[in-house]
Amino acid sequence: MPIIGTRGSLLATTQAGHVRDALTSHGYPSELRIVTTTGDVNLAPVERIGVGVFTQALRDSLLAGECDIAVHSFKDLPTAVDERFHLVVPHRENARDCLIARNNLTLAELPTGAVVGTGAPRRIAQLKALRPDIHTVPLRGNIDTRMAKVHDGELDAVVLAYAGLSRVHRADEATEVFDPLEFLPAPAQGALAVECRADDADTIAAITTIADPKAYACAHTERVVLARLEAGCTAPVAAYATVAADNIMTLHAAVIAVDGSATLRATAAGPIDTAENLGMTVARALLDDGASSLLAAS
Repeated sequence: MPIIGTRGSLLATTQAGHVRDALTSHGYPSELRIVTTTGDVNLAPVERIGVGVFTQALRDSLLAGECDIAVHSFKDLPTAVDERFHLVVPHRENARDCLIARNNLTLAELPTGAVVGTGAPRRIAQLKALRPDIHTVPLRGNIDTRMAKVHDGELDAVVLAYAGLSRVHRADEATEVFDPLEFLPAPAQGALAVECRADDADTIAAITTIADPKAYACAHTERVVLARLEAGCTAPVAAYATVAADNIMTLHAAVIAVDGSATLRATAAGPIDTAENLGMTVARALLDDGASSLLAAS
């Protein structure tokens, strides 16, 4: 029976549980094993402790044979391909960000000088672009911890990934779900990465049964933008790809000054099998417009 490695948070185990249930429904019963990661024990801002804090321990556990499958939030993985692993993306949840605010307020309705919790430079930048008066404060911890700061009156609002709320059946607590073209998501937000060892043919066969090629293509092209810009997953870079019924992919991306004072945007569209080129095209357009300088100043 394949063993699925997962972080121990409610969201992580819920995500891994969805993967376990999907595999079971395809004839591959599995079980979960908790793996503690650096990001679980160090609550410093992610941009300070580095890319990979949530994923390296899971990959180490895979390589050590302590588990057969690892489930990550795809946006947390380094953008460089690691040939030691085989990766698939199952059905992707809603990629948008959302607001949880006191008194059911929207972003536009928050009072002048409202205090909003988020540690992500991408979210801070877009909040500042939309509401320059807002104050942001760093925020780490699980969904309950973050939302409690609103319910207890410590913060006016927090910004979270809508996918996370949906997965733990709390989507109805969002007071606003942002338009993804106005408040662009992180590259690969809402997508899970399911990995196994590249030499494990039996497990590759198992996880391939739950793969969603369109979800992978969208998440991958978003991450191509991030990689081409040479930006980490905590940089103020946003990207959002969709695929229409005719298999035409549209990719939107942006680089935003952390203080919200400047935003660079680029868009490209083409057949889904050109996803990698679309990511490169959009990244090149952003670089031509000065993205490197904007990122260096962040």
